[in-house]
Amino acid sequence: MARKRTSDTADNGEAWLGYAFKDTDLLKQALTHGSSQKAQSSYERLEFLGDRVLSLVIAEALFVSHGKEREGKLAARHSAIVRGEVCAEIAEKLGLAERLHVGAVERRQGVQKMRSVLGDVMEAVIGAIYIDGGFDEAKSFVLEHWDTTLKNPATAVKDPKTFVQEWALSRGKELPAYEVLARSGPEHKPEFAVRLSVPQHGTAEGRGPSKQAAEKAAAIAFISEKGLR
Repeated sequence: MARKRTSDTADNGEAWLGYAFKDTDLLKQALTHGSSQKAQSSYERLEFLGDRVLSLVIAEALFVSHGKEREGKLAARHSAIVRGEVCAEIAEKLGLAERLHVGAVERRQGVQKMRSVLGDVMEAVIGAIYIDGGFDEAKSFVLEHWDTTLKNPATAVKDPKTFVQEWALSRGKELPAYEVLARSGPEHKPEFAVRLSVPQHGTAEGRGPSKQAAEKAAAIAFISEKGLR
């Protein structure tokens, strides 16, 4: 639950973030890019912590809400929900880009609007809330803002190739490898056959009118055969 403002002038986040910081310096740090002239310390350390807090909260939520689901599917759901794109979408809804402190040159370049940066800053804010208010406050914040994604996992579905890559990496495996097995058909209407291999997890094949389409088909086949989502 958000706390009362302790200052009439300091931005403690309550009005726009839904959480009132006791230590407003933590919020400032979470919203400070390394390029800012105000940066005594930037968001990177808080991002490191917030990433782990987010991961744990989402893992626990999935464990409870999908009590009969196997580890493979839980891991796939988890990977989709905590990924940077989802963090960036939530950051945009909260207006973090307008509040992010960046250098003058970087602001002109639009660094504060880059989704990769916004995703990192969102995690930094979670880390700051964790330090300021503890795990329960951070958990409440995450569950509130990730509620739609948790209830409607389709909103977090990513393209099949990215999904398989992150699924493999989350298990400490090598990156998936794609091999063109054959190319057939006339020049104006080719068909490619591609094999996807994930070390220690098997292979799958796909076909398509381009190499990229065949790789995507192979990734879809792999996901389906392994029951990943």
